[in-house]
Amino acid sequence: MTPVIIHPKDQKQWHALKIIFEAMDVPFEQDESPYNPDFVARIRRSEEQINAGKVTRVEKADLQSFLGLE
Repeated sequence: MTPVIIHPKDQKQWHALKIIFEAMDVPFEQDESPYNPDFVARIRRSEEQINAGKVTRVEKADLQSFLGLE
């Protein structure tokens, strides 16, 4: 069967849906992440860039100059 994504608007709706799913023996899973999936993907890409060495390192003493604040 085709998976369905449901977006309850609050905890009350989510609780009611869980009761229905359990009563009908419908398997379901809840995504525990409170973060937007696009945001998480961007963070993971950034971590990959860091691990690959694609970063610009600036010494604290040079930070003001690097940011163009001097």
